[in-house]
Amino acid sequence: MSDFIRVKDIALTVSFSDGSRWPSNTPHAQPVAVTCSIAHDVRRAADGDDLSHSVNYSAVASNIKAVGDAEVFSSIEAFADRLCETHASRFPDTGALTISIARTKALLYGASFGIEFTKPGRGVEPQEETFFLYDLACYAVLGIHPHERQRKQSVRIDVSVTRTKSRVAPLDFRTLEQRIFDFVEVSSFLTVESLASEVAKLTLSFLTDVSARATVRISKPSALLTAEASELEVTRTFDDIQASAVNPSLPIATSMTPTGRSIGAKSERASRSQFSAASSSLPHKAAIAMGSNIGDRFANIECALRLLEAPGANLETWSGEPRVVVVDTSFMYESAPMYVAEQPRFINCACIVETDLEPRALLAFLKQVEAAVGRVESFRNGPRAIDLDIVLYDSLVMDTRADCARGTLDNLSGELLIPHPRHGEREFVLRPLADMVPDLTIPTTGKTVEASLIALMAQPSTDPAMYKVLPFPRYPLPHHEGERPAHMTKIRPVPPTATYWSFPVTSYASNSNLPPRKTYIMATLNATPDSFSDGSAHYSLPDALSYANAAVADGANIIDIGGYSTRPGAAYVSPEEEFSRVVPVVQAIRGLWQEGAVTTPGGRLPSIARTAATLISVDTFRWEVAEESVHAGANCINDVYAFSGADWPATARSAEHFAKMRQVSRDLAVPVILMHSRGPASANKDYSQYEYAADGRGRGAVLEGVRLELGAKVEAAIKGRGGIRRWLVIVDPGLGFSKTVEGNLEVLRDARSVVSEYSPHLRSLTAPPSRPARNPLTGYPQLIGASRKSFLGAMLERPDTVGSYEGRQTRPVERDFATAAAVSCAVQQGATIVRVHDVLRLGDAVRLSSALWS
Repeated sequence: MSDFIRVKDIALTVSFSDGSRWPSNTPHAQPVAVTCSIAHDVRRAADGDDLSHSVNYSAVASNIKAVGDAEVFSSIEAFADRLCETHASRFPDTGALTISIARTKALLYGASFGIEFTKPGRGVEPQEETFFLYDLACYAVLGIHPHERQRKQSVRIDVSVTRTKSRVAPLDFRTLEQRIFDFVEVSSFLTVESLASEVAKLTLSFLTDVSARATVRISKPSALLTAEASELEVTRTFDDIQASAVNPSLPIATSMTPTGRSIGAKSERASRSQFSAASSSLPHKAAIAMGSNIGDRFANIECALRLLEAPGANLETWSGEPRVVVVDTSFMYESAPMYVAEQPRFINCACIVETDLEPRALLAFLKQVEAAVGRVESFRNGPRAIDLDIVLYDSLVMDTRADCARGTLDNLSGELLIPHPRHGEREFVLRPLADMVPDLTIPTTGKTVEASLIALMAQPSTDPAMYKVLPFPRYPLPHHEGERPAHMTKIRPVPPTATYWSFPVTSYASNSNLPPRKTYIMATLNATPDSFSDGSAHYSLPDALSYANAAVADGANIIDIGGYSTRPGAAYVSPEEEFSRVVPVVQAIRGLWQEGAVTTPGGRLPSIARTAATLISVDTFRWEVAEESVHAGANCINDVYAFSGADWPATARSAEHFAKMRQVSRDLAVPVILMHSRGPASANKDYSQYEYAADGRGRGAVLEGVRLELGAKVEAAIKGRGGIRRWLVIVDPGLGFSKTVEGNLEVLRDARSVVSEYSPHLRSLTAPPSRPARNPLTGYPQLIGASRKSFLGAMLERPDTVGSYEGRQTRPVERDFATAAAVSCAVQQGATIVRVHDVLRLGDAVRLSSALWS
């Protein structure tokens, strides 16, 4: 059909329930322009000059106006569909109908948003539909001339995207507009060709329909004196994106970045094999280095991490879905300042994020977050409340400086270089990266992160050792925090830091004299009537406080309070009962501060105040008890089931329990101790599936089980959306839980291997394909809890093979000398924490063992 009757730009006022320039649930009447094109053979009307053989324009227009006046529409798609329905009913004999609808006040930066499609005939649905955003008014650095590189100029953009017709959900045109605008505003292309192509790619990446095609028309009104504008139009498909990203036949050095600088042709899509796969909605992955050396350094970093996930990546509007999501974190380190020595020590770490922001837009957002946390510009390399740097972005290579300016690193202000140009000289960058992605290849050097760190550590240096750190927050939160900025009220409160523990990590080969490593002492306070070790000795509140005071005076660094006995055969305790046992003890210890807040003449707090200020962990596997205990003043959660609850093997209930404990722990930002166990402590002791790891003496299967089973839980806890911070995890191999006597000895004897890289023996094994290539527990601080446990009693029952000792049965309180031997072994194996009952005597064992081995 070559004849068409058209009613063009009918001006209507139509009510939509999805808002106008901003989203809203309240219907708004707003201007709409409708163009209707009808395929109709007009030859009979032309030959006879008879209107009865044509279509009545007025009737078509009246029908459209009547539909627009009749109801409130949920979207432009719903309005278009209703027009098609009424037209087919009113004009059944006409041919194909093309509808074009423009909402002229729907965009914040553009003239109109609209839809167009053709309905071939009655009962035949359109196969495709086209959405358009017209005349987006943007400003960008764009052009090759020097003056065009100095200031932004006006650019006008039309975008249309054609996709398979779908009514699963309306097109989120506001978010698409915002993303295009944000991208263009921070871009710095040399050519309109590159800008148009990248906008088309961004538009396609917003959609899930791989058959879609995007057309982008960009005009530069200021380009020519003798013309209204210079203009370029491009059309791209998903195939074009993939071809430019991964086609191995493309030349290696001409693909353009969002800044107009050349990069390797395989950069973006090929890079995704370096990181694990990103989600489809947030297609890019980036590594961000984080540092702070003024204020509450730990709270600053946690605050920045929470702000990174602000809805819409906008700290002002705070709407939409997050456009940056943290999916992994490193351990945390304390390091001496580089370049400018006269300033406080830094806390350093890194994270991996998924994002749909392009590099310049991501950098701009990081600057917003820095300002929100409190960074104030000072001199170069000076103190800062927070520092966020993009170290890697997929495997992109980017330098926004002009070619002539790339001979120095003294002109980086306002520019973006990826990978970060100084990563190779900074242990505090490479070490956190190695925690997360040791095998990732850095695109500019061709070396893996791990190889780069090893090369740096092999260089001569007098730099002091870095320390791995474990921060503990202070609870309960202060009642009066003062005035909080608006954006800070939108995230969960970040607790202030009470204290932190530190331990040196292996540093430069030329500086091998590491400071002594401290083993911290955890006192065990059982607020139960049926504790395996001390019965009900600390069940009453006065007795619990007496033990706490004595433990702190004797050298305890942290007190672990439990209200549910894990001994075999212990009675069930309801969450309410456990809560009533634990929380009052926590509150009472914190309440001691009021009684002992006066310092002694020497400036030292009296013992009662030291008890009030000591760290507290709550020994529970229930999220309700954990949450309330922390709010009451606990600083740490100790979970014998590592978040998954008591069921073993895991059930659907285990997954629900895991998710809730993970969420509570992340929200509270407290350290968590995750222990290896398999349900009831006295059951499930068969590790034969790991026999492949046994050495020549038959040892190793239990250790392998601990590494893989606990490692899987730790990986699930820290990785992915909503994960807890890696630096807040302590692991416990679970002595006395689901292990034979020999199995417990195996774990204690070689506890260091639980948190170390695989030994040559372990690397050479023929292991199942599901076994991780690296030990997932490498690098974690480790708690060893052997105190008074039954496997020690079982050993004391055995007679000597030579001599007169015939063995004896012992009560738990009679096993402290045996515990001392176990504690000494734990210190020798590098344990970060030992959990004991008799703090004074076992503290002596720790002190002497530390003098011998640390």
